[in-house]
Amino acid sequence: MRYEIRWHGRGGQGAVTAAMILANAAIYEGKYAQAFPEFGAERRGAPVRAYTKVSDKPIHSRSPILNPDIVVVLDPSLPKELYLEGLKENGLLLVNTKKTPKELKKSLGIDGNYTIYTVDATKIALDILGLPIVNTAMVGALVRVLPIVSIDSVAKAILETFSGRVGEKNVEAVKAAYEAVVGSDL
Repeated sequence: MRYEIRWHGRGGQGAVTAAMILANAAIYEGKYAQAFPEFGAERRGAPVRAYTKVSDKPIHSRSPILNPDIVVVLDPSLPKELYLEGLKENGLLLVNTKKTPKELKKSLGIDGNYTIYTVDATKIALDILGLPIVNTAMVGALVRVLPIVSIDSVAKAILETFSGRVGEKNVEAVKAAYEAVVGSDL
């Protein structure tokens, strides 16, 4: 088992933190994992990529993920060319949007053979956190569509990242997105 996940967002949305939370959750379960960012201009709002690799064997490569198995998009306003680049045929695409997977595929003119899931992580984050920071909600949606780690391990990683009430609210966002994600096989 080896999964390579590429996260796309904008500075301030928490893509790097999401990548690290998923990696920590995998490590808690005895898996091997790496998480690391790739920045352009380091400023709030600039496009950001982050990477998570999860495997049942040691991971020796620290190179960026050019052909991911999974792409997670935190900001639906990013150009599709940016996040679809290199996504493996039959790969998984998870997007933060109000649209259904079918509506998203049609509106973007996505013609590749991907499994598409959507979740309105912005609404979940606003309702629960009071801020449009969608990273933990997207981790919750991801572990629903690709159960590489348990939601309990994700909660543990979040509570070690965020303390007190902030951590508890983020765990709540994870659980809400886990239940709200939409896809043809859910």
